[in-house]
Amino acid sequence: MKLPVAAISAEATVRLIPTAYYKPPVMRALVDDAQDLAILAAIESLTSQRLIAEKTGLAGLDPRELLFRAWGQTHVNAAFAYTRPEGNRFNDGSRGAWYAGFEDLTAIAEVAYHRTRELERIDFFEDEATYQALLAGFMGDFHDLSSAHSDAPWLSPDTPVAYPEGQALARLMRGQGARGFIYPSVRRRGGTCLVAFEPHLVQNVRPGARWKMVWDGSRDYTVTTA
Repeated sequence: MKLPVAAISAEATVRLIPTAYYKPPVMRALVDDAQDLAILAAIESLTSQRLIAEKTGLAGLDPRELLFRAWGQTHVNAAFAYTRPEGNRFNDGSRGAWYAGFEDLTAIAEVAYHRTRELERIDFFEDEATYQALLAGFMGDFHDLSSAHSDAPWLSPDTPVAYPEGQALARLMRGQGARGFIYPSVRRRGGTCLVAFEPHLVQNVRPGARWKMVWDGSRDYTVTTA
């Protein structure tokens, strides 16, 4: 498939992660020295998808693809190691990807949509969550879906339609050497998103703002800095 290519130089794309994943290791408070910490880390590695990926790889992820000795490596590697069974818009359940918005509000809208879906499943709209923004730079050629017609199936707001179509498109384009896509946000009009297919493309990861989202009885939510 022939898709337009855009050369980008983006210094600060935005990805949000729960603050629970942005803390020193919980086990550190349980031990007195590095030797004991290493023992607990070995136990954790038996069930940690990220650590398993880094050590032996996963079905769709070779450990040689992952980052090591770089700030933010755990967050980048986790993005590729952990997946939903049904995948996301441009990745299936065998391999993750790095998704980000070009603006804070776009990243917020995308994350809030998925959180709201979870609340819909239990029909309970009382919740709050705090997210840490991770900023990352990208440079190079990415296939650009911005000119795609609004009825392109992979840009559908209906996830049962969009995900299988988007995943098929991503497999096809990865096979042709694609690095990732730039695409219009489906959850925020006027916003722009990026998906990177390879860990090494994620550059200069560092912390950004922290955001608190609150649901108080309805699908609508409020967001403030935390």
